[in-house]
Amino acid sequence: MSEALSWAELNSRNLTEQQKGQDVAESFSIHTQTVGEGGEVVVFLPGLFGQGKNFSQIAKWLAPKFQSVLADLPNHGASGWTESFDYTQQADLVADALRAGAAVEGPVNLVGHSMGGKVAMALALRHPELVRRLAVVDISPASRESMDEFEHLLDSLLQLPLEEIASRSEADERLRGPIPENMVRGFLLQSLTRSGDEFRWRPNLKLLRESLPVIGGFPDFSGKQFEGPVLWVAGADSDYVSEAHAPAMRQLFPRVTLTTVKNAGHWVHAEQPQVFTEALQHFLTR
Repeated sequence: MSEALSWAELNSRNLTEQQKGQDVAESFSIHTQTVGEGGEVVVFLPGLFGQGKNFSQIAKWLAPKFQSVLADLPNHGASGWTESFDYTQQADLVADALRAGAAVEGPVNLVGHSMGGKVAMALALRHPELVRRLAVVDISPASRESMDEFEHLLDSLLQLPLEEIASRSEADERLRGPIPENMVRGFLLQSLTRSGDEFRWRPNLKLLRESLPVIGGFPDFSGKQFEGPVLWVAGADSDYVSEAHAPAMRQLFPRVTLTTVKNAGHWVHAEQPQVFTEALQHFLTR
C-alpha cells in the first residue's frame, strides 16, 4: 500500500441546487490511500463509521489489474468535517475530489457500501461523466424506517468520557456494556485516535447523530438516470435490500444487476470477502 495521500486542498462549493456555483471561503479535503499502480481505477466509499482502509484486503486482491483508491467520506477518518449533512453535498464533495485526483484522466469505477453506497448513487446521478461503472453494496435508494441501532451506537460513543480514558483497552472495557458485540466494538474503536495524552473520535459524531434522519433517507432524483452498468450486491441475511426497493433502483439505474451473497449480512465485503471480490472482479471486467 502506498503512503496515505490527500486529494489536495480543494475549494469547496455550496452544494445545494440553489447555491451551486457560489464559492465558499474555506477549503475541504478528502483523505485517501492508493493500492496498486496499474489498470482501471476503482474508488471505494465506506459506510457510516467506516474508513477507506476497511477495503484494504479487497483492494490488494484486485491488484495488479486495478488500482484502488480508498476514500474516507466527509466527517469520517482523516477527511474534513462539514457543518451540515445531505447526500447531494456529500456526493458533490467527493465529485470535486475525483475531478482533481482519481478521475483526472477519465471516469472511474465507483464502489459504495451502505451510507457510502447512497453517496455513490447520488454521485453517479449528479455527475455521470465521472463514473464508468457503479457497484452499490447492501443499500437501496430508499428511506430506512428505523435508525435505532445507529442512535444507540452514536449515543454510546458520545457518552464515553474521553477525558477519563487512559488507554484504548479502557475505552474498550467501558463500551463493553452498551456495545457487547466484540466485532462491532472493535470496528468502532478503529475511529478512536490519540494525540499526546488525549483521545478523540475521528468521525464528526455530533453531526452524524443529529443527521440520522437524513442519513436514513435518500434524495428525490425523479427524472434522473445513470445509464452505465450497475452491480447491486445484497447480503442474503440483511434487510437493507428487498424486492420492494427494486422498482426504484431500476428506475434510477436501468442497467442494474442484483447479486445476493449467501451467508452474509449487511457487511458483505467483510463477512464474505472472497465471494464479494470475485463478484466485483467479474462485474469490472465483463
